[in-house]
Amino acid sequence: MDLSNRRTRKRVFLDEMERAVPWDEFLTLIAPHAPTKATGRRPFPLAAMLRIHLMQQWFGLSDVAMEEALYDTPLYREFAGLGGMSRLPDRVSILRFRHLLERHQLAEQFLNTVNEQLNAKGFLLREGTVVDATLIAAPSSTKNKEGERDPEMHQVKKGNQWHFGMKAHIGVDAESGLVHTVVGTAANVNDVTQAHALLHGEEWDVFGDAGYQGIQKRSDTQDIAVNWHVAMRPGKRRALDKSTPRGKLRDDIERVKARIRAKVEHPFRIIKRQFGHMKVRYRGLMKNTQQLQTLFALSNLWMMRHRLQPGAKG
Repeated sequence: MDLSNRRTRKRVFLDEMERAVPWDEFLTLIAPHAPTKATGRRPFPLAAMLRIHLMQQWFGLSDVAMEEALYDTPLYREFAGLGGMSRLPDRVSILRFRHLLERHQLAEQFLNTVNEQLNAKGFLLREGTVVDATLIAAPSSTKNKEGERDPEMHQVKKGNQWHFGMKAHIGVDAESGLVHTVVGTAANVNDVTQAHALLHGEEWDVFGDAGYQGIQKRSDTQDIAVNWHVAMRPGKRRALDKSTPRGKLRDDIERVKARIRAKVEHPFRIIKRQFGHMKVRYRGLMKNTQQLQTLFALSNLWMMRHRLQPGAKG
């Protein structure tokens, strides 16, 4: 058997994402901001650096780990188009490319570009949005150069456990489960305060869990003409008398709302389990929010990868 052509799961994954990612559109966004004058050694092609950056997201690799992986893993060099080069990007080159994307806030544009592509194929229906948030842990240790925890991260109590980090708030298409909006905040920011920022403006119905109770009364939602479908608090639902027609109807309505809200869990699962993003990688909300925007753009492509293949039916 030719070992170089063995169809490992990682190779299959990269082949599928090769066909799903809108490479030309992403490079068009990056090109105007790329340095025009090279100092020292010749810079690596933007296409190679973009592919390296996305592999970092897919496989949860730091700049140092990505540098080492390029040396250790022929498949990564092949995917990045670096097979015939005499040198490989080091951690500094990888860091500089990420800073370029952050400086010009290109991650949000990546997400918008992906969604424009998906919308053109009819995958984003836009009539309904599901809003939700998840906690992303941050290092709580003070054993670092600054001698303190990240001041932009905060702790919050969930159940009987304290969590330190940030929150990823997302707005998801109620039909397809695709993420259209991402907002990053400190962990102690209440979910309901960000609901208005998670809407694209064309939906008629918005679904949220019990954490969004009272959303209709907030000043920041008064001008938003949508139907809010917020889950009943668990204790109140358990108290329903399901032996009566009214109680059974209300419980059935809650079950339908829960089935729709479940769509929001899929992208969370992808970035945490598929891409391994369980903890923030950087200090500060800006950098981590931009990484989340890239991750959710890639999760949308992962969810639709089979329907984006050449010849696939929409």
